[in-house]
Amino acid sequence: MKSGLSIIGLLLATLLLFAASLYSGSVSIPVAAITDILLGRGCLAHPSWQYIILENRLPQAVTALLSGASLAASGLLLQTAFRNPLAGPSVLGVDSGAHLGVALVVLLAGGSLTTGTLTLGGFALIIVAALLGSFAVMAVLLFLSRLLQNNVMLLIAGMMVGYIASSAISLLNFRATAEGVHAMTLWGMGSFSSVSLDRLPYMVAVTLFGLLLSLLLVKPLNALLLGDNYARNLGISITRTRTLLLFTTGLLTASSTAFCGPIAFVGLAVPHIARLLSGTANHRSLLPATLLVGSSLTLFCNVVSTLPGESGIIPINVITPIIGAPVVLWVILRLEK
Repeated sequence: MKSGLSIIGLLLATLLLFAASLYSGSVSIPVAAITDILLGRGCLAHPSWQYIILENRLPQAVTALLSGASLAASGLLLQTAFRNPLAGPSVLGVDSGAHLGVALVVLLAGGSLTTGTLTLGGFALIIVAALLGSFAVMAVLLFLSRLLQNNVMLLIAGMMVGYIASSAISLLNFRATAEGVHAMTLWGMGSFSSVSLDRLPYMVAVTLFGLLLSLLLVKPLNALLLGDNYARNLGISITRTRTLLLFTTGLLTASSTAFCGPIAFVGLAVPHIARLLSGTANHRSLLPATLLVGSSLTLFCNVVSTLPGESGIIPINVITPIIGAPVVLWVILRLEK
């Protein structure tokens, strides 16, 4: 009963925050004008308003919603699989792989890459590089998962892969130009505003595919809560489940990181907030609650980031640690009791 009410409340909160992302921003636009634009009636007197709503706020709100759900789902899958409340997407180094991919093309290739008659540059190159970097780390982890049957050892191996990627990024920054380091710093701060309306369908397709895979893992995840032996007795293949879980987590983390940059603390903190609100460990209720909490959190951060007006937009990674870090500290204190 509590979980059902929580999901309804979270759904309403998500819808309200999505509306707030459309109706608020650094540029003041009348509510009636925004409504007309969203309903397709346009605003002939102020064509710039239509551009702001349809090309800026709408893609930004959808991007925030999907990124929050992706990172939150990744965190829940990892915490359940490794039975570790402090596991998250960044722990396995998948986002570090994306960061390394972007660093290679921005700092070494100068932001453009030519192969034969094909030239790739700008935003498209960053997306491709981030995805390839994430999938490269994921491939290493999938290989290691075949060799390491112990979840703790695999978790440590993932951390080591992340450290190696971070060291490579530091070396690239050391040898790069000031402009390249500045570009990487801005990308590393995280932003939901880099996805335009014409790029949005690509992110939606990749993210929804990853979220569908996560929903298909509900039954194996519930079995894993009771231990590997119990899961095997139910006919669940631990190796196959872990491989699919790593692939799903890598895909969701890669899509979010590639389009928005690395977003801190969402994957680590959100599952704990969802458990507290839903009052259940059953993934049939916990996973939807986690998706909604993740979306609500990132939509809230998106609204806050655009409040300063002429002062500019606050980077997302300035806001998420303020919310996520206290949750992690609360989890650590609970573990000590």
